[in-house]
Order: sequence, then structure tokens, then C-alpha cells
Amino acid sequence: MKNTIENKFMKKSEELSRRDLFGFFGKASGAAVLLSAGKAGGLISNARAAGAPGEVNLPKAFVYTELQIDMSFKKVPWRDLNSLISSQAGLLDKTWFAGVGNNSVGGIYSFQSVEDAQRYCTVFFPDLAKKLGVAQTTRIFDGSVVKDASFGMNSPHFGVEPEQRPGAFVYTEVQVNVPFDRAPWKSRNPVLKQQKGLISKLWLSGLHTHTLGGIDAFDTIENAKEFAIHVFPKTAKKLNAAFYTRIFDAQATELASREMKSPYYI
Repeated sequence: MKNTIENKFMKKSEELSRRDLFGFFGKASGAAVLLSAGKAGGLISNARAAGAPGEVNLPKAFVYTELQIDMSFKKVPWRDLNSLISSQAGLLDKTWFAGVGNNSVGGIYSFQSVEDAQRYCTVFFPDLAKKLGVAQTTRIFDGSVVKDASFGMNSPHFGVEPEQRPGAFVYTEVQVNVPFDRAPWKSRNPVLKQQKGLISKLWLSGLHTHTLGGIDAFDTIENAKEFAIHVFPKTAKKLNAAFYTRIFDAQATELASREMKSPYYI
């Protein structure tokens, strides 16, 4: 089964053509995608500059994705996928995720609008998962409400220049319903800043659900594991809530993420 999925996903990186990828995506946008793909970097740069002169166009929505797949990131044809993903309306950037321990593939994306994020999660990404024959996870988060909280945690998505390259990312989400204006982020941020190895945190607030979570960038996988396995569960326990954590290797996906204008890499 694993070999079948890998064959669908890549057919070996050097043999994979755009025609193969269009097969995966149901020929999503035909020739228009090809024309747009050749300008991938320009599209994202233009989206970032679409706000007022001299200002960064800050994200209004974030999307988390993960495919239930077991594949070393070295085998993922990310250059071809980046071209197709970059053609999606409203995309500002993507940071690729490679699962530690399970080789899942996914990412965190920022979008110009909630509507653009919804279109990606209801059309483009499900079609990819269906063509690959694998289950998938998507989450949409309201980017407009987490600006101050995330800026206070040095989030590069809100204009803070990173001081070092990340070694790992941790995704967290707690099954609570707390509108972000009532979330205790002002008291949590000073505590989180004391976490060993933490570089930055992007706060996440679930669209429609008001779940609380984040993308935490760490210097090493070891420190990320300490947080995800030993520290964060204590926080969830105090809230008496179920929770979700994932650890990703940030070094394995650096080149692919840089091509997608990820703000995490200096």
C-alpha cells in the first residue's frame, strides 16, 4: 500500500511531469495553472504587497493541512507541487511540514482572506487527497484576531524578523470554545517565552469553533518534543480539554518552504 501511494505521489522525482501532477489534481485549472505556476514567486510577492504602500499585507486567515501518508520528504516532488499550490487565489505563503516519526506531509499557509482559505480547503486540497487515495486534515484559523498576541511572541507572520532558523515546529490545538478576545494570551505569552528552545509562536483561533492553538517554532526537535509531550499536556489538563499535537522537522523542509516565501527562515 505504501509503495502504491508513493508511486502516485512521485513516480520517482526525476520522472514526475506536470502532466502527472495535473492527473492528481483533476487538471484543476488547465493551461491557466501552467501560466500562473511559472510566476509562482511573483504571485506570492504581489499578494504580500497588495495592501497600502509601504505596508505588508498581513494574513487574514491561516490553514493547517496534513496528509495521512508515510513518505520521506526527500521523495516529495515539492518543486512541482509548489508551482501548483502557488497558483491558488489569495495565497501569501506556505511553510511545509514533515512529520517526525510518521513522515506525514502538510503545512501551514497564510491567506489574504477567509474566503480564499475556505476555497483551498474545500476544493483544491481535498482533490489532492482524493487523487492520492489518502485521508486528510484541514483546519482554518482567523488571522485577524491573533495579530497582537502573535506579534508579542515574535511571529514572523506578523512582521517580526526571525533571529534564527527553526529546527522543528509544533502544532497544537485545544478542544475548547473560547473567542480569542477572551483568551488568556496576555498571561500565557510571558510563560511561553520561558520555554526552552522556543523561537516564536503563531497563535491560532479556529474559524467558527474558537479552538485555541498555535504553531511553535523551536531550535531543535528535542526541545519541540519536550514541549509537545511533557509541557503542553499539562496546559490542556488545566483546561479539562482534549488536545492535538504534532511535531515537524523544520530542517527537512527548509528549501521547499523558502521557495514558498515562508517567513520562518532567515
